[in-house]
Amino acid sequence: METLIIEPQSKKQLAAIKAVLRAMEINFWKTDESPYDPDFVAKIKRGDEALARGEGRTLTLAELDELWK
Repeated sequence: METLIIEPQSKKQLAAIKAVLRAMEINFWKTDESPYDPDFVAKIKRGDEALARGEGRTLTLAELDELWK
C-alpha cells in the first residue's frame, strides 16, 4: 500500500479527484493530522525563518567533511 498526498488547488479539482477515486473503487479518507511531531515542525519553521532573515552559514565541502570526523 502507498500513501499519496494530493493538494488540489480548488474545490472543483477536489471533487473531480474524489469522483475518480470512487469510480475506481479506491478507498480514501481525509485527515488533518500531521505525521510529524509538532515540536519538530516548530523547530524546522524557526530554522526557515532564521535563514530568511539571513541568519545562516554556508559550509564548504572541506568544512562539511570536518563535521563527520
